[in-house]
Amino acid sequence: MSHALKSAQQSQSIQTLLEAEKDASKVVQQARQYRVQKLKDARAEASKEIEAYKKAKEDDFKAFEASHAGTTSVAQSNVDRETDDKLGSISQSYDGNKDAVVKKLLDRVVLIQNELHRNLKKAEA
Repeated sequence: MSHALKSAQQSQSIQTLLEAEKDASKVVQQARQYRVQKLKDARAEASKEIEAYKKAKEDDFKAFEASHAGTTSVAQSNVDRETDDKLGSISQSYDGNKDAVVKKLLDRVVLIQNELHRNLKKAEA
């Protein structure tokens, strides 16, 4: 009888161990599922934060762009005004000096002086 009692106790112990192993397996599986869910939640939260940050930076850039758009047009008008002033100055200089320049060119072409070139004079000396 004692052998049958020991066998029954061993069988019950093995059954208890199997149930404990099954329970441990369930706990491990639940922990894995919990971890996977936490990772998904963290990714979703990070994605939301990234989108919010991106939108804030885009809004900042648009505000910066809008505040400096007037500066760009002012700068462009200043450049245009300076260009017009310089063109006017160049036109005045051209109008004032063109007759003298044309006269000097014609004098060089029409009034020829027969003399040796200065380099040729030095070579002979």
